[in-house]
Amino acid sequence: MTDYIAGLEKQARQIRRDVVEMVYRAKDGHPSPSLSCADIVTALYFHIMRTDPKNPAWEDRDRFILSKGHACPALYSALARTGYFDPAELVTLRFLHSNLQGHPYAPKTPGLDSSSGSLGHGVSIGLGMALAARIQKKDWRVYVITGDGELGEGLIWEGAMAAGHQRAGRLTVFVDNNNYQSCGTVDQVSGPYPIAEKWAAFGWHCQEIDGHDMGQIIRAEEEARKVTGKPSVIIAKTIKGRGVSFMIGDNSWHKRVYTDAEYAQAMIELGDTA
Repeated sequence: MTDYIAGLEKQARQIRRDVVEMVYRAKDGHPSPSLSCADIVTALYFHIMRTDPKNPAWEDRDRFILSKGHACPALYSALARTGYFDPAELVTLRFLHSNLQGHPYAPKTPGLDSSSGSLGHGVSIGLGMALAARIQKKDWRVYVITGDGELGEGLIWEGAMAAGHQRAGRLTVFVDNNNYQSCGTVDQVSGPYPIAEKWAAFGWHCQEIDGHDMGQIIRAEEEARKVTGKPSVIIAKTIKGRGVSFMIGDNSWHKRVYTDAEYAQAMIELGDTA
């Protein structure tokens, strides 16, 4: 299992390298929120979710919604690295007519289950998908990643309330709790703490983990999978800009472009994945 976890961690480094490369080539994008959720995205696409890149519309696949859609470089990397499209396409991020737009656009990008980007919608969309599985007597599961700043959106809590009421056991939400949003720390802007207690009040099964510990991510999802009769939320403590030292603690990297020197330094710090 140790070697297997190490393989997933190596894949997460590749996703982080792809994020840096994409933003550097595009001269636009949201690098630090992409880096904070890279380990969760890796665990979902390379271990947890049942998918078939050769058949993206497979009816029995698990579904995923990146509610914090601005972090799409991490998602695009995972889709490419699992075979939905050629990784050579990654450097076309945000280019005119590219399949990889600045926020996920499902009609254009192979493997996307939902468009996103206007914050707050992912939980409600995920609930709809989970209820569709129940109605159709299907066993696929639905996963959503939200940001912690995104918890300031009222629609998140409407979706959470409805999911708890519907006892949507096949819905799992990861909260990327990096403690920052575009304008500052989340508690400065509109404090969401304590997060777990709020979700629990809406009838959710709650866990809190280190969102950069691959073993904890996997074990938390395994526990969520065992829960029946209620949705699950996994509050993942993360670091914005994880993997690149000069980005950590500097929220200007929420949306910022690398200089040549910064790009070179970031790639050195992220290391070789060969």
